[in-house]
Amino acid sequence: MTRPPPNHAVPIWDVYFVTASTFARRPLFQTDRVARFFLETIFHYRTEGKYRLHEFVVMPDHFHLLLAPAPEVGLERVVQLIEGGFAYRLRKELELNLEVWERDYTDHRVREAEDYDYHAGYIRQNPVRDQLALAAEYYPYGSASSDFELDWCPLDLNPEVLLLA
Repeated sequence: MTRPPPNHAVPIWDVYFVTASTFARRPLFQTDRVARFFLETIFHYRTEGKYRLHEFVVMPDHFHLLLAPAPEVGLERVVQLIEGGFAYRLRKELELNLEVWERDYTDHRVREAEDYDYHAGYIRQNPVRDQLALAAEYYPYGSASSDFELDWCPLDLNPEVLLLA
């Protein structure tokens, strides 16, 4: 990988922990088909380069993401794409005409390695805490499963790299 010229501005990809809930906490993602539609949605926009995806979990009535929006896209637009893209697909392909999302989502900017590590662990262990899986790696709708390719953790937020320094 080539380095940018010395005075070239390198865009910063800030990392965020994002949580959103289904409307009235309806357990919309309790069926495999709907949960997989949502997974396809988040990976579609990741493939388009809208964000880097570090960790995720899709629970029956909410999701958690650890992601870094592309600088030219921004966090609010990323959430709009994910929620809107999924709602559109749900209405079109499953002919479900219902309110999908609560109005607001929660976000937290991750600023240090310990914070990143905490939120990554929180995401991975969420299905275990809610007794949906005996171990995080057995839950099919989360990044702890080995079924998904994730993006690298930024070096300044990677606890393993910091321990080696």
